[in-house]
Amino acid sequence: MDKNTIYGLILIFLILVGFSWWSRPSEQERIEMQRRQDSLLRLDVERQNALRAQANAPQTSTYSVTDTLFAIDSSAIDATYILENNKIKVGIESRGGRIAYVELKDYTTSAGEPLVLWDPSHSKFGLVFENMREEVHTNNMLFTANTTQKEQIAENSAVSINMMLKAGNDSYIEYRYTLEPNSYIVGFDMITNNMSRVIPSSLAMEWSVDMPQLEKSAEFETRYTGLYYKIEGEDVESINMMKNEEEELTAQTKWIAFKNQFFSSVLVAKNTFNPATVSTEETKEPGYLKRANAYIPVSYNGEQHTEMNMEFIFIPNNYYTLLEYGKELDLPDLVNLGWSWLAWINRYIVIPLFSFLEKHVTTNYGLIILLMTLIIKLVLMPLTIKSYKSSAKMRLLKPQMDAINAKIPAEKAMERQQAMMELYNKNGVSPMGGCLPMLLSFPFLIALFWFFPGAIELRQKSFLWADDLASYDSILDLPFSIPFYGDHVSLFCLLMTIVNVVYTWMNSKNQPQNDQMKMMKYMMYLMPIMFLFIFNNYSSGLSYYYFISTLITITMTWAIRKFYIRDEKLLAEMTATAQNRGKKKKSSFQERLIQMQKEQERRLREQREQNAKRR
Repeated sequence: MDKNTIYGLILIFLILVGFSWWSRPSEQERIEMQRRQDSLLRLDVERQNALRAQANAPQTSTYSVTDTLFAIDSSAIDATYILENNKIKVGIESRGGRIAYVELKDYTTSAGEPLVLWDPSHSKFGLVFENMREEVHTNNMLFTANTTQKEQIAENSAVSINMMLKAGNDSYIEYRYTLEPNSYIVGFDMITNNMSRVIPSSLAMEWSVDMPQLEKSAEFETRYTGLYYKIEGEDVESINMMKNEEEELTAQTKWIAFKNQFFSSVLVAKNTFNPATVSTEETKEPGYLKRANAYIPVSYNGEQHTEMNMEFIFIPNNYYTLLEYGKELDLPDLVNLGWSWLAWINRYIVIPLFSFLEKHVTTNYGLIILLMTLIIKLVLMPLTIKSYKSSAKMRLLKPQMDAINAKIPAEKAMERQQAMMELYNKNGVSPMGGCLPMLLSFPFLIALFWFFPGAIELRQKSFLWADDLASYDSILDLPFSIPFYGDHVSLFCLLMTIVNVVYTWMNSKNQPQNDQMKMMKYMMYLMPIMFLFIFNNYSSGLSYYYFISTLITITMTWAIRKFYIRDEKLLAEMTATAQNRGKKKKSSFQERLIQMQKEQERRLREQREQNAKRR
């Protein structure tokens, strides 16, 4: 491995480290987040105190605008109605007429409890409008259900429920919910009828959910949790997940999603939503990661009858499942496959290969990762051989390179470089020959860095000592937390570090022995140590992949040197090349290059002489 290869590795390392630190909030942002949280908490306490005071105050003939807007329906009861099929269970509360509870039945949390995306006390959905300068929210108003049946199960046909909030004989707001069998979709229609007296002009939907911690590591899950949206005709975008952030969407929006690491709640418009305001903020509630908010204006100007058709999709973030439910909506982009120039590797190579092995070979996910790594390594083997061959040539030229460095002092850098280039050209060696093939394989390395943390297929799948390949593996829980490392020891991460140190040692033996390269070698040993800290809290499947990938690379390098490219044969090839090229006249390009180097050296010499005369 020459210094160009080392520069490439350092560049990749800096990219990974930079990404890890790029999205961390600054100290000023953390202070602002804390200030906002304290302000919100203070306002909530004041609101609760005001409500208690109002409840304890003597009754008078004074009524709020809200009290006079909606008719009291004696048949309305405070109850929860269940719509359920084999995939999801949805609880709809008459208080607000809203979906207040969502459970995905095929999954559990890392603690083995039912996987609940929404719960009543940490979610909000309703309409908001203004009447006589008072802001009215329907979230806590009592709706009337069109049924007394508390639970409906969609087995062979769809089930539905209508929730109505009356404001007069023929004035009402109505929510219609429909659940088909074997589906993650809940159809949602919102109707207003003769509501111009109550809602003069403007109307909006407000949606808020505290997204729960569902995985073992809250810190790692938070990195992949946030708010996504799809503007009509544009790519899927997201709000920075590591910060409190608000964004004004400036165009018609097709859908908005509140996304956990492996599960999403998506609100989709049959047509489009008006430009909305979306935001994320941290929540101090134990067991919750962050709060997602959406404020969506509704197309309403007091018409006699309006109807808005939507649907909720409560879905696992499995690439093929998202493809089935929303290919034309770009829902698969909820799975973060990396930067656009890398995502195609995951989309068209890694995911299909992983799926094929899962369906046709084995359901042991540790073996699937091993087989996938072997296949990728075999496909990239020609690049590996070419890289090794170039590095081996550089290693065999090392004595001559050291002789040039000893003969020509460092002050004559141009002359030394010219001598090196002549040596390379004479022996048919390209200084970039070992670096470029490795750089071509790096996209796979980085693509898999994105694939494994988002692969729901690995979630809660065990292998050897790891009980969840989608989260960290721990062989020792520490009684304290080490900064940047954590409070546990990940064995796969430790093994990955060890094999990377061994691989670095193997490659360091091929480097020239000068002071600059000695310092570079120390930096190369520092990289695996840095990875030990970075990957300790990452997906154990990712650490396992890097471990076996490096181990296979070491084995392949040894096998290539032992059985395929022997030093004696390679040296003979280089000697023959040197003899043949020595007989040939230099090409016009080489002649021009040499002349340019000589001219540049002459100018530098004249400049040094002029500087000496001035002194």
